[in-house]
Amino acid sequence: MSYNGTIKPLIVLMSQMTLTKYSHSNLTETDFNLLEETDAADNHTSATTATHLSLQVQLDEQYAGLRVDQVAATIWADFSREKLKQWMNDGYLLLNGNKVKPKTRCEGTENLTLEVDLEPQTYCQAENIPLNIIYEDDDILVIDKPVGMVVHPGAGNPTGTLVNAILHHVPKSVELSRAGLVHRIDKDTSGLLVVAKTLEAQFSLSQQLAKKTVYRVYDLIVYGNVIAGGTIDEPIKRHPVDRIKMTVLPGGRDAVTHYNVKERFQHFTRVQAQLETGRTHQIRVHFSYIGFGLLGDPVYMNRVRVPAGASERLAETLRGFRRQALHAAKLGLIHPRTREEMLFEAPWAEDFKTLVDVLREENKAY
Repeated sequence: MSYNGTIKPLIVLMSQMTLTKYSHSNLTETDFNLLEETDAADNHTSATTATHLSLQVQLDEQYAGLRVDQVAATIWADFSREKLKQWMNDGYLLLNGNKVKPKTRCEGTENLTLEVDLEPQTYCQAENIPLNIIYEDDDILVIDKPVGMVVHPGAGNPTGTLVNAILHHVPKSVELSRAGLVHRIDKDTSGLLVVAKTLEAQFSLSQQLAKKTVYRVYDLIVYGNVIAGGTIDEPIKRHPVDRIKMTVLPGGRDAVTHYNVKERFQHFTRVQAQLETGRTHQIRVHFSYIGFGLLGDPVYMNRVRVPAGASERLAETLRGFRRQALHAAKLGLIHPRTREEMLFEAPWAEDFKTLVDVLREENKAY
């Protein structure tokens, strides 16, 4: 089976990256959405200290006739609409320097400002958990996350997460939303994540993600024989029945994955995928949708598929690989302060490497 979408090469977009003026925020757990899940990107300016936020944007004609709360929610999509309304009512969010009601209509020429003091977050504790640090300076931290580590505390995972580890390694990250995280990878996906160590860095990285200039490449192994590379451009939303799953459905959020074939086996294919967007489970959902589910995926593949006639070694390896065969291999970005183009790479996790070795020896393509 093959996907008949538009064929595009897997290309590095580093030369097209620019460091833009940025905006983000120090938010509570209920207010904040990681920007890889949103399309918020704008041209407003910001200045901030550890607990003070100062944002400003000059409106244009596209906002004429819209309610100011609607405009604010569009521009600063990482804040909840209720929080923005509260700040309008409290006089922290102003239109042309004046306090206005949320229902006030904009003319499209005004200056919208937000200036507010924010409380540091204390929603989880620091834990002395070892981190595999690929790169670190005063602004950013690049981590090779191991298989099995949850990125953020949640129901059933209050401790032992990447955020708990970051709070110990960088104590001042307690002042940042989600301890400086701007994107995430699944618990059982290994590989690269960038973490901001300052508000300025978090603003910049969030903006780069929103503008789709962060270069993210994943290695994966799928069931079946993928014929050629291509692009999967299909919207993704929460599954209407199984709330654990995401699925391709009309009305979902735009999701684009570019991919190339890297290595062929008899019954499997090693693929490299580049994210243009960053939706929850995007690669897993997209490849399941086109008929090439990820090897070992416990959510989008119902069972382990062992090819007929497989050797005992291959069958044992496949049955023992109990996670999605997915690794965040490359990460490219513009440094928030120096504007240097940076590209990081992380080697495969040991179980992924073993899997590939066994496939090369026991499932060779004819």
